Amino acid sequence: MKFLPKIFFLLLVGGVLFSCSKDRKLGKDTIDSSAYLDGKTVDTFELVTYTIEEDSIITDNASNVVLGSYNDPKFGTFDAHFYTQFRLEGFNPEFGDVNTIQIDSFVLALKYVGYYGDLSPQQFEVYEMNEPIYLDSTYYSFTTIATKPTNLVAPGKGLIYPKPLTKTVIGTGTDTDTLESQLRIPLDTNKAWSIINEAASGNGTFSSNENFLNYFKGICVKTNNGLQASGVGAAFYFDITNAASKATIYFKLAGVAKKYDLLINASSADFTHVDIENAGKPIAQILQDSTKGATEFYAQAFKHRAIVKIKNIDDLPKNVIIHRADLILPVQFQTGNRYKPGSSVSAATKLKVSDNNYTNLGILGEFSEANKYFKVDARKYVQALVNNDVENFGVVISPRFFINSSERIVFNGKNTTNKSKPKLILTYTTY
Repeated sequence: MKFLPKIFFLLLVGGVLFSCSKDRKLGKDTIDSSAYLDGKTVDTFELVTYTIEEDSIITDNASNVVLGSYNDPKFGTFDAHFYTQFRLEGFNPEFGDVNTIQIDSFVLALKYVGYYGDLSPQQFEVYEMNEPIYLDSTYYSFTTIATKPTNLVAPGKGLIYPKPLTKTVIGTGTDTDTLESQLRIPLDTNKAWSIINEAASGNGTFSSNENFLNYFKGICVKTNNGLQASGVGAAFYFDITNAASKATIYFKLAGVAKKYDLLINASSADFTHVDIENAGKPIAQILQDSTKGATEFYAQAFKHRAIVKIKNIDDLPKNVIIHRADLILPVQFQTGNRYKPGSSVSAATKLKVSDNNYTNLGILGEFSEANKYFKVDARKYVQALVNNDVENFGVVISPRFFINSSERIVFNGKNTTNKSKPKLILTYTTY
């Protein structure tokens, strides 16, 4: 996965474990007794929690693209579309006598790798790009590429019920094939005709990928769902570099069934564009007044990161060895809720408060379904704070798939009315 800003790995050197007399007066009800080490265990640190907003998220050539829209009752609207190029499956294709060709269909196939939200019909649209994109260029979640005005989806075929959990069957009658789940968008066969006629023209358009990209720069795939009701809609994740993701012209040449593929592969530039509107939602209030994060705070893919700062870490003695530091982050989530937290979060920080870039802590916080919290192993980070190797910017918590999902999380703050509150459970010895 890529994360933005550019994230470097932080190697925090842990100390040698020392044996000391046990002191288990604090935290014994919140940590498994089998996890105790010789030393003192405390969980009384004050945690300052709030949310920050990002505005320059790089999204090009991630492991998957995001497409779709939904209206989150807690976070507002989410709307994602993507741009990509095609590559030729072979140079100078021979279509034969075009006068004997009968085009059956033109289909854009996109292989599902996941989704987030409510499985309800969405209106899909496809537009031809009017300007190029490049594999070695940087594209952000706010980047927009000009497109031609004509929707390439076959008339009346854009409203599709996505089925990411169901295998896809293609073909008719006895000639069928069952494939891994994919979204199949019927395209206008007039565009297929223009591609075949161009190939047969002898203009050299199909003699190289570079020539073809000058002719057909790529596509923008989006949804047009208007204002959705609260709790309706979803975002879908597609592996567009998978061999199953492509645009295929199905045709007959002198009565013989044939097909021609336009490929999407690792040589194709792509990126996701995302529009998120949180106005009037609780998250907007925290961005204006960070103290409101003491009640609840948030993280959201593409835009928002949660900050957890250990306020009184300086109260620890300097001659301390951190054996264990579990950062417990309870979430607001009901089983069956379609907008559920993901399986893990990433953790980062800034080496200096003034840094522009985050430094990845190299750890994931895993979600406990039974306990409804994420647990982050913050041992090396806390040891670095004690050693003054890093400044106390705080732990930056993000959905693990920050640039290629639409996950969001509602964390409990220390002033929550819910039973579970965030805490740091620390076990250490002195030397």
